[in-house]
Amino acid sequence: MTVQQEPSAPPAPRGDEAGLVSRALEVAGRLANDAAEVIAATAGREHHSGAAHKANPFDWVTDTDRTLERHTRRVLAAEFPGVPVIGEEFGADAAAQAAPYRWVVDPVDGTANYVAGFPWCAYSLALVDTSGPVVGVIADPSRAQIYAAARGRGVRANGVPVRVVPRPTAGGLICAELGAERAGALARHAAAGHAGIRALGSSALAITQVALGHAVAAVLEEHHEWDVAGAACLALEAGAVIVDGEGRPDPLPAGTMIVAVPGALDTVLGWWRDSAP
Repeated sequence: MTVQQEPSAPPAPRGDEAGLVSRALEVAGRLANDAAEVIAATAGREHHSGAAHKANPFDWVTDTDRTLERHTRRVLAAEFPGVPVIGEEFGADAAAQAAPYRWVVDPVDGTANYVAGFPWCAYSLALVDTSGPVVGVIADPSRAQIYAAARGRGVRANGVPVRVVPRPTAGGLICAELGAERAGALARHAAAGHAGIRALGSSALAITQVALGHAVAAVLEEHHEWDVAGAACLALEAGAVIVDGEGRPDPLPAGTMIVAVPGALDTVLGWWRDSAP
């Protein structure tokens, strides 16, 4: 059965919403530039002084995580009073998910990479409404890139428009953030289909690679909204497709998330289903 490749788009912003989107893009871009400078200057330098563990020794939180999220919250509270913020480090109030709009921020996505000085970490910020991401901005400090998108306005990489090209999986790369069991099974399917698997350690950058056309798909087994909301906006505006693990179109699925360029989705979704334990 062929999976639907073109889910219906959310409604275009009304006049008042268009003004909000423009201002949100501008403010988010400024915050992303601020974050890129901080991350680039401090990556690999907090291992002994400013980093601590959360749930386990590989679950890091750093002074940079906390500082960037506090800065983001201060700026957004001043610029968009009344719009709640959900962040990885300081959470959200109970009413945030029910608000007409909410900001979602991950100050350093790929913190383990950041602590080690490995160049795959990002700052992710998104404005989300009941239909999904409205604005998304990703800062990729190691590549000196800011990626920005808004609903109905496309996506730009350092100001240059980006659009995905439909292509098959053969010869392509798939970014996968998976548990060990599914990762091994998916890798075997990909190898048989002449595709490669890459684990970047950053959900935001994994999805962003699809939006940029570097990867044909990204598969995430577990994630939080702050990990993926900004990059999901990029992917959708670049022309990629986002579905849940059952193949149902959803801009921000709560469980498994598959992001693919048109032409690759059916194959990757089939591999995912066949890799189930």
